[in-house]
Amino acid sequence: MSGKAACTAEEALKKLKDGNVQYLDAKENKGDISLALRKKTYDEGQTPYAVIVTCSDSRVIPESIFTAGIGELFVIRAAGNAIDKHQLGSIEYAAEHLGSPLVVVMGHTRCGAVTAAIDKNAENYIKFITDEICKAIGGETDDYKACCLNVEHSVKMIEDNLELPRGVKICGAVYHLEDGKVEFL
Repeated sequence: MSGKAACTAEEALKKLKDGNVQYLDAKENKGDISLALRKKTYDEGQTPYAVIVTCSDSRVIPESIFTAGIGELFVIRAAGNAIDKHQLGSIEYAAEHLGSPLVVVMGHTRCGAVTAAIDKNAENYIKFITDEICKAIGGETDDYKACCLNVEHSVKMIEDNLELPRGVKICGAVYHLEDGKVEFL
């Protein structure tokens, strides 16, 4: 089964960038969350124009950051935007079955998981996350640089492990908590 893309990867990236510009001065989400759209997506299914792999941090809200409504984004969240087989399977599903033409791995500034990896102070199950981030960042101690390295590592994991449909693009991004801007890498 293969979903039909709602747009091209380039059009999807433009929608994300335009949505982020709207968000920078917004006081509320202007994405369509209407009853009519809820019913339409229930009856006809979803066709998200982008997959966003991001951190579970409560300050990172992709639908708001990109001024998106119901059915527009397929969001996958894990602390530190860490990638494992579960995230890979979700990305594969969205690209192959829902037709999403763009996959964005979006880290963010002041990420607690990245800081824990830098400080090497995680225990228990959190250590599974920080161990993966440590592979990405090596000895980097600068928060922003470590965030970028972690995003690049996740992008590479997707590229190395998935054969996505033709035309699907993958890119990295960093969400700046301090001002709301998304920097595409």
